[in-house]
Formats: sequence, C-alpha cells, structure tokens
Amino acid sequence: MQAWDIQFRSLSVGYGKHAVLNDINAVLPAGKVSVILGGSGCGKSTLLRHIIGLSRPLAGQVLIGGQDLFALDQPSFRRMRRQMGVLFQDGALLGALTLLENVALPLTEHLSLPRPVLHEAAMRVLRMVGLEDFARFYPNQLSGGMRKRAGLARAIIAEPRILLCDEPTSGLDPVTAARMDELLRSMNEQYERMTLVVVSHDLASLRAIADHVLVLREGRAVFSGSLPELETSNDPYLRQFLQREAGDQQMALHQPADPRVQDALEKWLHS
Repeated sequence: MQAWDIQFRSLSVGYGKHAVLNDINAVLPAGKVSVILGGSGCGKSTLLRHIIGLSRPLAGQVLIGGQDLFALDQPSFRRMRRQMGVLFQDGALLGALTLLENVALPLTEHLSLPRPVLHEAAMRVLRMVGLEDFARFYPNQLSGGMRKRAGLARAIIAEPRILLCDEPTSGLDPVTAARMDELLRSMNEQYERMTLVVVSHDLASLRAIADHVLVLREGRAVFSGSLPELETSNDPYLRQFLQREAGDQQMALHQPADPRVQDALEKWLHS
C-alpha cells in the first residue's frame, strides 16, 4: 500500500466569506515530512483544518492520494478521515482518563476488541514514545512534553496514512523539543506509507525534520519545495524569516503616557 500525497489546487480557505488563504497550489509529497511554515496568523492551522476535513474550502480542491476530499460521498469521506491521525498543540488528552486509556481511545471507541488486546496496543505505542512507565498516570501528573508525546502515541495507534501535527514543539524547552523532533523523524522512518504534515514556526525543528516546506505569507503560498531549496533561496522575505530579522517595520515603543492616567495610578498605588 503506497503513501498518499496531499495536493492543493487553486485552494482558497477561510471563515464565512473571509478568505484567509487564496489560490494555493502545492503538493506535499507522499511518505515525506512536510512542514507548513509561516508567521503567526498566516493561516497554517486553518490549512490543517481543511486537510483534516473539518472545514470546507471557499474554492478549489484538497486531493489526498489523488481523491478530492470534499467531493467524496459520506461513507468514503469517513473512511478517508479514519486514515488520519492528529497531534494537537496541547496533546488534547482527557483529564478523567489515564494515559493508557487516552492512548487506547481511538480503538476503544471504534473497535470491538478484548480489553487485553486494547491494553497491549496502547502499551506498544507508549513504549515507542518512552512513556510505558507512566501508563497509569493522569494528564495533570505529566509535564507538557510528556503530554505531547502521549498525544503522538494516540495519533499513531491506528497506524494512519496521514499524520498531522499542529505546533508539536511549541511551549517546550530546547532539549524536549529536540526529542519530539527525533520522535517525528523515527515515525517517518518506521511507517513508510505514512505522510507527515507539521505546522510550525520553529526554525530548529524545521531544519531537523523537514523534507519539504510550504511557506505561507499574507494569504499566499510564497514557497513550496525542498529544505535545501528553501535554505538557498534569494527571496528577501524567506531570507528574513530564516535569519529571524525584524525587517523594516518600526514599533512605536516610545509613546508618552497620558498624565491623567499617570496621576490616577500614582494616587491609587499609594492610597
């Protein structure tokens, strides 16, 4: 069974009549790690919602493995969705369930299997992410990095053909973020038919995991290609982004405070 690529054809997405992204044309290659990169609020997570099928496009197509996701009938659409795993930003674990129960949830909800089989399936993926010793812990007993690893275990327990990760290293210290990057690369190596899509603005993570990069800016796709092609691009915006330069926009930092507010604050602070 071959891996699926993800194609955007003249894709425009947004909310209501407001377009967030316009006329996106790109291919995220099958079996590779693609990173969707861009500044805050550029539409990265919105694009992810449309790959998952949570929102319908304003125009254009999302093709997964050559099939137009939003032209499928409902049974085919549901079967396609079952082939997707999602790692949410905060792990999205249920606080009332143990780690083992959280990870097993996709199988518990949809398959009629004996409890020992479900238990071993969950333990297998917990071992993969190094959390087998914490199977009986609850989410509030775990660190942020551990919750993300648990979320990854739950996302892969059904061995999806597409794994979507929304900011997997956000909020993590550099060492924990590097471990998450290593996990994602190992998933890509272990599951040959799995296509990974990672939404990120973490440049260290980008350089550690990306095979392909899609860069979004001001509602457009300004780059789609390999990581070496991105690194050698002469495009001014891409150079600025990769080198973390502030650009020409000046911040109005020196604004005098209203003396009426200052006087009122002074009286309040010393009252």
